[in-house]
Amino acid sequence: MAHVIIMPKQGQSVESCIVSEFKKKVGDSVKVGDVLFGYETDKATFEEESQVEGTVLAIFWADGDEIPVLQNVMVIGEPGESFAEFAPSKAASDAAAGPSEASGTSDQEGAAGGVGGTGRDAEGVPFAAVENKGAPVSPRARRLAVQKGVNPEQVAGSGPGGRIIERDVLAAAAAQGPLTGLAKARMAEGGVVSPGFGSGLAGAVKGSDLKVWEPAHTDGLPGEGTDYELVKLSNMRKLIARSMYNSLQNSAQLTHMLGADARQVQALRKKAKKALEEGRLDVNITINDFVCFAVIKALQAFPNVNSHCLGDAMRLFSCVNLGLAVDTERGLMVPAVAHADQMDIVTLSRSLKKVADDSKKGSINPDLLSPEAASFTVSNLGGFGVEWFTPIINLPQSGILGVGTIVPRPKLVDGEYKFVPYMALSFTYDHRSIDGGEATRFLKKVAEEIENLDLDF
Repeated sequence: MAHVIIMPKQGQSVESCIVSEFKKKVGDSVKVGDVLFGYETDKATFEEESQVEGTVLAIFWADGDEIPVLQNVMVIGEPGESFAEFAPSKAASDAAAGPSEASGTSDQEGAAGGVGGTGRDAEGVPFAAVENKGAPVSPRARRLAVQKGVNPEQVAGSGPGGRIIERDVLAAAAAQGPLTGLAKARMAEGGVVSPGFGSGLAGAVKGSDLKVWEPAHTDGLPGEGTDYELVKLSNMRKLIARSMYNSLQNSAQLTHMLGADARQVQALRKKAKKALEEGRLDVNITINDFVCFAVIKALQAFPNVNSHCLGDAMRLFSCVNLGLAVDTERGLMVPAVAHADQMDIVTLSRSLKKVADDSKKGSINPDLLSPEAASFTVSNLGGFGVEWFTPIINLPQSGILGVGTIVPRPKLVDGEYKFVPYMALSFTYDHRSIDGGEATRFLKKVAEEIENLDLDF
């Protein structure tokens, strides 16, 4: 009996996963416990193990594909068994942008394409390859490419066998920005690529903005140049890029900057370090922990900042779910610590360390990485020596605080100027939900909380 393998749902917030690599191919024998494929979901990595024995009869997707959760991925059974009934159906494809695009292909034809066969259009003609001998293009995708001014030669296909389908063209059109009529025509002809944003009104790409596109050679070197290498973005980098681009395109972001006297924080850090050495503490409380503790206290005084901006409404939180930007080998992750306002400094320090460690190991709960999981985020680059920066909001959150390194600055102390340590604070906020005056008062409140922290260990 054939068994279908579906894309697991990891966490309530996960809608799709990206296959990093299929460990088995069609025709391979499989035993219970064998790893079938690896996949990524919201920056966490997993491996799907087989629960049955048999032979891989069909694989409906390819490495790098983004697959909706609970969608059929592959079939395991006995050689010769039918698997066509398990291929993602036309209805499912239309609803979830699956691999068998609604372009006249039957379930069995979609399955054949998924295992290396040749798809056919409504007239039964094999899909023609594009001029640069790249992936085949479906009829709907080809028509849409002409309408949107997208060059199919520059589109990565996500359908079976790398086939370019409608959603691929839509994604490419969204990424390249608005095009003038001339630019559309030239893009449709091929041989040129959009720079993303042009010199026209509202960033429209004009014909003069287009650049000559040089396809990569089979040896991996693009065009005729030998002084650079064309490297594809990793799946994780694509997710991060998509999120950052969406944030800047769909919010009104502005950054205010302010310095905070760091003498009290540094004194607390020395106090905590001594307590750790003497065994009175079992956790290493860092300066970032103290800053996060101060931010939480400030957020409680400014509920509009501790919020999500939903366009025509705001989600105001009665608790602080604090997001922490974490630099990992796989890219930036922002796990959330729920109900951080109910924690003392020791508990908060433990919680921040745990989500950071889990993110670096790839074992973080995907639900904690959802942008909706946090009500506000802190990003600290002080350890890297960065003084000032403009962090990007993790939508739909209304704000994010960037923390820079501590540097000496002159300050009037007891009637004379002295150099004291100052911590750089950069507050980026969504001007749709927060006014400039309120943003300034909040940032000042954060600085005051940092300067006046008084904690016992």
